[in-house]
Amino acid sequence: MNEKPIRKPIDWKTYIISFFITALIFASAFGVNNLLSSKKEADIKSVQDQIALDILSSETQFDLLKEVTCKNVDDSILSQEINSLATKLSLMESSNQNSSDPELIYLKKYYSLLQIKDYILMQRLSGQCDFKPISILYFYGNKDVCPKCVDMGYVLTKLRESYPEVRIYSFDTNLQLSALNTLRTINKISETQLPAVIIGDKTVTGFRTYEDLKSLIPQLKVLDKQKADLEKANKLKATSSISGTSSKSVSK
Repeated sequence: MNEKPIRKPIDWKTYIISFFITALIFASAFGVNNLLSSKKEADIKSVQDQIALDILSSETQFDLLKEVTCKNVDDSILSQEINSLATKLSLMESSNQNSSDPELIYLKKYYSLLQIKDYILMQRLSGQCDFKPISILYFYGNKDVCPKCVDMGYVLTKLRESYPEVRIYSFDTNLQLSALNTLRTINKISETQLPAVIIGDKTVTGFRTYEDLKSLIPQLKVLDKQKADLEKANKLKATSSISGTSSKSVSK
């Protein structure tokens, strides 16, 4: 007669402990994920608030500059604000994976209008006063339409960092904005030509290197010479100072 196998009693305690440990791990992972998501949302909200404040500040500056006299005009009056806003908006774009986010699109439209206003103001002041701002209009699209636009953006960023005097206005052609569409129509920019750069009366389409862009802006040669002369003068001044100190030490 066959004996029935003896079944071991179920260790419910072990199962319960394993269940709670597994649940704790999942809860911890969920909590960390929520914490990171909340921090990311807080960072994006902080950037959004700062952009809104900077936009209001710049618009106030526009109103002030409309009344400025030519002797007080400086072509770099607003360039730092424009560049600062561009950096913050780029940070917000990189932090937000949803490119169709309504709030992001709204801020990009607002920023585009701000740039157009700045461009018009600079053109008006240059006509009234004896100075020529160095302005670049840059039109770009998404990766599907313009795979080289990202690389072109890096080149322009480098140019702006090297020459703070250069005013770079960047426009996303995907934005449905009537003022931007008018600007594109005036300059005859189509999506098949992206990336497109306008410098003065020159329109350049397709990717261009840093040196290519520099060669299209003769004012940069003047700025390079001024910087070189200033560095030379500072070196001579430093050398003279060291020589004078050495002479005094010997005479003592």
